[in-house]
Amino acid sequence: MSEITSIAPADVMDKVKQGAYLVDIRDVSSYQNHHIKNSERIDNDTLPNFLREANMDKPIIVCCYHGVSSISAAGFLAQQGFDEVYSVEGGFSAYALQHPEHCNSL
Repeated sequence: MSEITSIAPADVMDKVKQGAYLVDIRDVSSYQNHHIKNSERIDNDTLPNFLREANMDKPIIVCCYHGVSSISAAGFLAQQGFDEVYSVEGGFSAYALQHPEHCNSL
């Protein structure tokens, strides 16, 4: 199993530009109200399809509300075969405070 690494909000977009997946595990309403550009919302319903289509060799960054739930989700994704797995430090709350220009709503 790969190791889960924390990623600072400042480093998220660089990793995404290099090809990493950015997944948001927050609820639908929160995601629709505000989310990081280029992120994809996944949940228990969409996860099987995401895993079928995902390239496990690409890094994946997991974002939640405050950086707690994403650690567990990142561990699960590492168990599914992702080689490089990150959890956003401080979650969406920290990211949005530091980089509001990278956030939008649907």
